[in-house]
Amino acid sequence: MFRRRSVPASEDTAAPGSATAEATQPKGYTPKKGAPTPKRREAEKALRRPLNAPQTRREAYRQYRERQQREAQRTAQRGGAAKGEERHFRPQDLGPVRAYARDVVDSRRSVSEFFLYFSLAIIALLFLPFPQINLAVTYVVWPAMMVTILAEGIFVGNRVKRRARELFPDDPTVRGAGMYAAMRQLQVRRLRLPKPRVKPGQAVPEPTR
Repeated sequence: MFRRRSVPASEDTAAPGSATAEATQPKGYTPKKGAPTPKRREAEKALRRPLNAPQTRREAYRQYRERQQREAQRTAQRGGAAKGEERHFRPQDLGPVRAYARDVVDSRRSVSEFFLYFSLAIIALLFLPFPQINLAVTYVVWPAMMVTILAEGIFVGNRVKRRARELFPDDPTVRGAGMYAAMRQLQVRRLRLPKPRVKPGQAVPEPTR
């Protein structure tokens, strides 16, 4: 019952022979796997081939049509958002809370909306061969701009969030309204999407629930 199983003679004799054969092979030898190793040119060609390359002309035409439809959809979405068509808005732009946050930001001028222009100007000043200007920009202008933008973002974000809680107490999107307003304030006014409905200094319209 507990006797050791006898190993067949063929396996017993083959084991030393195979061990001896492997020992005599040079270092780095890899035994054959039943298939020839592809040439380098064939391997590089396989790597360069797209994973979803069309196999037929009909499939290529179908992929081309799908790309055209996606591009047309993105173009229509950008145009619709610029015109204020809500059906073309991004999911994060939908709802009365987000519309109110946009109106509050768009109704006032801020330093944050010129952040892009300020950044380009600072980069240009850093390339000037004047160490005094470089030091002033690095240690005075840039920190002052960042502190101002941060303070404006906190102020506007808290203001929008507090007022949105009063106007829309049951709306779950109130939670992210402050950050949404702060991020919109950083955008150049002409590039904001959806396009502003109010001008700077104009009263914020009464939100619709």
